[in-house]
Amino acid sequence: MIRTENLSLKIGAKMLLKPLSVELESNQLHLILGPNGAGKSTLVKLLSGQLKPTSGEVFYGEEPLSSIKMEELARFRAVLSQSVDFAFPLRVEEVVMMGRYPYFSSRPAKLDLEIVQESMRWFGILHFADRDYTTLSGGERQRVQFARIMAQIWPGDDTHRILFLDEPLTFLDVKYQYDFLKKIRNFIGTQNLTVIGVLHDLNLAARFADKQILLKEGELIVHGDQKTVLTSEHIRKAYGMEPRLIEAEGRLIIDF
Repeated sequence: MIRTENLSLKIGAKMLLKPLSVELESNQLHLILGPNGAGKSTLVKLLSGQLKPTSGEVFYGEEPLSSIKMEELARFRAVLSQSVDFAFPLRVEEVVMMGRYPYFSSRPAKLDLEIVQESMRWFGILHFADRDYTTLSGGERQRVQFARIMAQIWPGDDTHRILFLDEPLTFLDVKYQYDFLKKIRNFIGTQNLTVIGVLHDLNLAARFADKQILLKEGELIVHGDQKTVLTSEHIRKAYGMEPRLIEAEGRLIIDF
């Protein structure tokens, strides 16, 4: 379980995240929702250890995140940020191999090579292996980044793994958005994995998330399952729009 106690971030006079206390259960997909400027990316960076809070603490289980060494953290926690790119040419396989850097010091072992191959196969980019990463389209680059972060936390033992995703569907067309979220759900269902991500599409969140966190202007509106979070009242409060909620074949569809 990931837990926060009065977690906040203030930069200058701006309070980016107001004190927040939540519990995020293990082996679930938690999606952070809210309009622009709500504090979604800030929360991901605090939960993952990329930013240090002004107050409060993040706990992984019973251990404070602040007490975990970075080299240890990199072996079970991976982060895909909004903008990860390279201005210099690298082969796709080399980019994916970056995910294995926490596991070797000089040369990758046979297991590292096998995991890189399997991760590329999983995301359908094995045929890109020898391509120059800089020649790929935005969507193709994003799939390479998916393979890289999954190679970092690829299951090999009983260690609980955590994956943070900050707007992972940027640049992807509809097919690959659904494909990626289905793969993530499959991983959660078969491996010891917790995923926490930022998403803008409420309908995708309704379809795939176990739990949702709804923020506005750095403040928590509500946290819980779909029936708790995605109500007309909460959506109206967060987005300033009147939603129309439709139940269709057991799924919630949100229209405006």
